[in-house]
Amino acid sequence: MRNIATLRDFASTVRSKNAGVDHITFDIIFRERESFERVRDAKVITPEVVCRLLRVTPDRLTDFVVFEPANAIKFTIRRERPSGSPGERDVFGSQQYAPLLDLEVP
Repeated sequence: MRNIATLRDFASTVRSKNAGVDHITFDIIFRERESFERVRDAKVITPEVVCRLLRVTPDRLTDFVVFEPANAIKFTIRRERPSGSPGERDVFGSQQYAPLLDLEVP
């Protein structure tokens, strides 16, 4: 049985939260520089991967930043509906990061 490393093994923080009523922002932060560089260099998290995992079209991805001074990868998506509107599923945007946790890291 092969033991596969995932993003949750490397990142100290993976979170999502509101960025105004129309956007959700995501932060992936690494405590160790080596972990950040391993994930960054392997291109585990790219705009294409984010869109696929979150099931959003590329036009909904408004920002994608590899922020080296903070050992972080940050991105923002536009919501389908404003926060708190009828049919909207996560008022605070705090439950949207889960698909990122099991990303495999070579």
